[in-house]
Amino acid sequence: MSTIRYRAPAPLGLLLLAATAVLCIGGVAVGSLGWEPLWERAGDASFAILWDIRLPRTLGAWLAGALLGLAGAVAQGLFRNPLADPYLLGSATGAALGVAVLLVAIGISPVAASGWAAHLGLTGAGFAGAVVAVLVTLGLAKGVQHTLRLLLAGVIVSMVFGAFSALVMFWVPDIMRSMQAFLLGTTGFLGWVSVVLLGLVFGLSLVASIAFSRALDALSLGETTAMSLGVPLVRVRVVMVSVMALATGAAVAQVGLIAFIGLVAPHLVRAAVKPTHRWLLPLAALTGGVLLLAADVLARWLLAPQELPVGVLTAVLGGGYLLWLMHRRPL
Repeated sequence: MSTIRYRAPAPLGLLLLAATAVLCIGGVAVGSLGWEPLWERAGDASFAILWDIRLPRTLGAWLAGALLGLAGAVAQGLFRNPLADPYLLGSATGAALGVAVLLVAIGISPVAASGWAAHLGLTGAGFAGAVVAVLVTLGLAKGVQHTLRLLLAGVIVSMVFGAFSALVMFWVPDIMRSMQAFLLGTTGFLGWVSVVLLGLVFGLSLVASIAFSRALDALSLGETTAMSLGVPLVRVRVVMVSVMALATGAAVAQVGLIAFIGLVAPHLVRAAVKPTHRWLLPLAALTGGVLLLAADVLARWLLAPQELPVGVLTAVLGGGYLLWLMHRRPL
């Protein structure tokens, strides 16, 4: 009988870093007309396009994907459910609703939201909306003990909060077009302020989640076993829910709704290695960054000069991957 060989975590991390470097080169080489390596041209205009538009968009896309991959790994470990992700628990649509409400309240569109104050406000609104959505999901599910109840509650909360977001746009039709692009998922709003903010949130979320990685390992054995090992369950849940909400809220506030990254990234890591959460969390973040950056480059290049919404592309590709996984491993 053949055995499955799994790669060691460290080489996989190096492979993901190499893929990130290659995709970053592709990200700055693809423009509105397709493949345009502007570094081959001299001039201030080419440098300005590379520095002010393409580079922050490329780095921001990777960071947003890394945050979603990290949030997905945290959700799956915390709730001991391989189907948990920011979408299924409602935090992504909750973050989108928080951002939509703030944009309508201050009367601007996502395109016009620039500067530190605007981006911090959007991230705070996304965080608040994500926390509210997760708390409502947990309240409807009466905890995390019942997997089916938790998933159904997450689907309900996602649908309701998504409907509220659509209602907000209906009330203010002037920003409907830009908000529609935002809700479909786009990296077109990213700038250097977004990159710095996403980088700070990613660093904070990664450090906090790794600090509790052993607690997540203990939780995978069951709550009773975790308590017998001295794991402070209440503190772990509060911190991990906060990390998941902050990571999701920051990503959604900057790039809109991006489907399946948080769900697929941890699955791909587990398919390659069998890591503890100390390795799973950063590897899932690296995988999420690679996935979203690859999807963003493909979305910009595929139909150039037109651009596909990257959230639609990740939904199609992620859904196809899960269908293939279901066919390969039938329930």
